[in-house]
Amino acid sequence: MKIKGKKAAAALLAVFVLAGGLAGCRSSEAVKVSADPDTAGSQEQDEAEAARTAALQADAEKGLLVLVNKENSVSESYKPDDLESIKYYAEDRDPQWRYMRSEAADAFHRMVEAARTEGIDFVMTTAYRSYGFQSILWNNAIGRYGTEEAANQMVAKPGQSEHQSGLAVDVSSTENDYQLTESFGDTQAGKWLAANAADYGFILRYAQDKTDVTGYGFEPWHFRYVGETAAKEISESGLALEEYDQQLLDEGILTQSDTMAEK
Repeated sequence: MKIKGKKAAAALLAVFVLAGGLAGCRSSEAVKVSADPDTAGSQEQDEAEAARTAALQADAEKGLLVLVNKENSVSESYKPDDLESIKYYAEDRDPQWRYMRSEAADAFHRMVEAARTEGIDFVMTTAYRSYGFQSILWNNAIGRYGTEEAANQMVAKPGQSEHQSGLAVDVSSTENDYQLTESFGDTQAGKWLAANAADYGFILRYAQDKTDVTGYGFEPWHFRYVGETAAKEISESGLALEEYDQQLLDEGILTQSDTMAEK
């Protein structure tokens, strides 16, 4: 009887060990399922996409993704109500155009200051421009280039200038004698801006390879504030703002009114 008891105890112990082992396997399998890298990765992707969408829609709500171009004009009376003066400017230009929308102005100041820590210096030459002042520039351009068609490749008609939105800024530096010419793109300031502007929410608006999309020639001095999320995506993709806005419309992130300065 004693021997039988030992055998029975050993058998019972074996059953418990086996059961425990199976339970351990099931527990381990559950952990493996819950920690599946594909599932976790998918969740992170969803969260990142939701955050991107929210950021872009918030910026669109603030009017940062508007299009002002040859197909999207603004009225003579249009003027942003949150213009703020720019601290870094070319002193020989008209003081009344030293303004940008508040968020854009703050970002421009941070960008200038960051560049200066690296020994790079540039300033604003013109930012906000009224419809009336754009009319003067337009008429002068016709006289300079001979025809409206030729002028329209270089200068925006009144109501079609991004500068009236308060989100665009022309920049230059002593390297270029504060002139707005293509050679600015070859200066240290021009190269720094091309490489770093997106970190501050700005894009090079009229790129050399996008003249057929934007309708304007290459302007390495003209930067447009769109917010950091859009600026980084535009910079990485190489899209023009027109193409990028269309992509966001196709994705359902923007509505048509988000691209219009005047609702």
